[in-house]
Amino acid sequence: MSQFLEIHPDNPQRRLIRRAIEILRAREGNVMAYPTDSCYALGCLLGDKAAMERIRRIRQLDKHHNFTLVVRDLSEISTYARVDNRTFRFLKAHTPGPYTFILRATGEVPRRLQHPKRKTIGIRVPDHRITQAMLEELGEPLMSSTLVLPCDDMPLTDPHEIRERLGRELAVIIAGGACSPEPTTVIDMTGEVPVVVREGRGAVEALA
Repeated sequence: MSQFLEIHPDNPQRRLIRRAIEILRAREGNVMAYPTDSCYALGCLLGDKAAMERIRRIRQLDKHHNFTLVVRDLSEISTYARVDNRTFRFLKAHTPGPYTFILRATGEVPRRLQHPKRKTIGIRVPDHRITQAMLEELGEPLMSSTLVLPCDDMPLTDPHEIRERLGRELAVIIAGGACSPEPTTVIDMTGEVPVVVREGRGAVEALA
């Protein structure tokens, strides 16, 4: 069964943040559920292939699914994505926030995390104190995917329901209060102009 850590959304307890990261690092295949500024998500260590496969199994994802790298700020972005000056200015204007940006991946991104044909990766900078505290403690990006189950139309938003339905699949559940039922707005940045491919919590009007 998963460990259930109740963490304050505004003042995250450092010892519990440290415990969550220790659990992720304890064994290959460990996956956690955690809150964001949109909905709850599934997360694991960047290099953990077994955990990635567990997320695929939980969500019944095919090989074309774009995983997301959740980063603390844009200082890490050039390591994982190819970004020109125009794109960087756009990202800077809209982060942190409930947006996921599809970008060309660099060689630092494991091939199994990239879209197999387009060689892209999703990048996200969340505006949530628990997530930011975890990224600070971890010192590297989280690999992440929206916590929506194949039989559901909307992401899970209640940590107690997550424990009831996925308690045997996850290593740790971070209970940081209820989240929005909306996932992030997804913007494809690989072309000449940004293209919204999924409307979610991030306001589309703000992208103008």
